[in-house]
Amino acid sequence: MRALMVAITAIGLFSTGTVSPSANPLRLTDGQDYAQRTMRVYGPTDPPYAFWHLCDRSPAECQRRRTIDSRFEADAERMAELSRINRHVNTIIEPITDAELYGVSDYWTLPQGNRGDCEDYALLKRKLLIEAGWPASALLVTVVRDERMEGHAVLTARTQQGDFILDNKLEDVRLWSRTPYRFVMRQSYLDPKSWVALDPAQSGHLAAIAGVNPD
Repeated sequence: MRALMVAITAIGLFSTGTVSPSANPLRLTDGQDYAQRTMRVYGPTDPPYAFWHLCDRSPAECQRRRTIDSRFEADAERMAELSRINRHVNTIIEPITDAELYGVSDYWTLPQGNRGDCEDYALLKRKLLIEAGWPASALLVTVVRDERMEGHAVLTARTQQGDFILDNKLEDVRLWSRTPYRFVMRQSYLDPKSWVALDPAQSGHLAAIAGVNPD
C-alpha cells in the first residue's frame, strides 16, 4: 500500500478521531455514543486509482446490487460470522506487497495463489460474506492510515450495531472507533463505484488517491 501512503500524505489528511481498542469490541452498551459506533461521512470523494482498474478488469466486483437503505441488522450469529471469516482469510492468505507480486506499487484484486496485500484480504472477505448472505451494501472497502501513518485498506461491515472493521492486521473484529487507525475514505453503501470521505479535508477532492499523481 505504498502508493496509498504517498498519495494520502500529499493530500494532507488527518484523523476524524480514534479511541483506544477495547477488550470486548463487539459488546456495546445501549447508551454508547452514536458517533463512536458509526463513521461520519463528509461527502463524495474520488476512489483510489487502483480501484478503477479493478472495476475495469472485474466489473462484477463493482456491480451495483439491490441496496438496503437501512443498516444491516446483524444478530449474534452474523457477528460471529464476521469474526470467523476475518480469522479464516487472515490465516489462509500470505501477506505480500503488490510490488513483489505484480511489479507495480498498487494493484487491487482478489488474492492470487493464496497471496495478497491488505486490499486483497478485504476483497476476499467481502466476497465470502456476500456468498454467506450478507448484502453488498453492508460490506464497504475502506482506506485508513495505520499506526505508522501508512496507507492501509480494511473492510467495514455497516450494521445497526455499528461500523465494524475486518482487518488483516487484527485477528479480532473491532468497532471502527476502537482501532488504532485514522479513517480516510470508503465505498458508498448506495453504489460500490462511488466513494465517500471520512475526513472533512478529503470531501470533494478531485485528486488521484493511489497509483498516480494528480495533474
